[in-house]
Amino acid sequence: MEITEANFTSVGTILAVVDGEELNIPDDMENRHRAALAAWEAAGNTIAPYEAPATTAASVDAERDRRIDGGFTFDGALYQTRPEDRENMAGAATSALAAIVSGAQAGDLYWHGGAEPFAWIAEDNSLTEMDAQTMLAFGQAAMAHKQAHIFAARAIKDLDPLPADITDDALWP
Repeated sequence: MEITEANFTSVGTILAVVDGEELNIPDDMENRHRAALAAWEAAGNTIAPYEAPATTAASVDAERDRRIDGGFTFDGALYQTRPEDRENMAGAATSALAAIVSGAQAGDLYWHGGAEPFAWIAEDNSLTEMDAQTMLAFGQAAMAHKQAHIFAARAIKDLDPLPADITDDALWP
């Protein structure tokens, strides 16, 4: 078995070129390829340590987007915030504002003109009934969730150097 290079990965496996083929090898001495790597090391070779890729503005943006899309809590329930969810929230909040301007009162669950009370589906699939004022506040909370992450990402990108672990919750709202 000819080994020409080996590097640890972020998950503790070893990416090695063995007989010209790139293999992902578990760090388990019972594995025949890992045993061959041990012999390769004993012959004076080294498995290179894992080196995390450098943090870039694009990786900060990707983490920002992941967190924005990850949902937010409103009035004790978790709601999805994928792009299509945010579009629906913005549309419903705009309708709620129009209903309020037209005189919709707090507690009126039929402000939207439908036959059933207005409700939003939470991530756990439960229904949350909302009057127009609550729907408007919900839309504003969704906007604040997104805005907080946008501004946090900007603050992270202003750091010099950029943090190595941009997934650290301490960096985000």
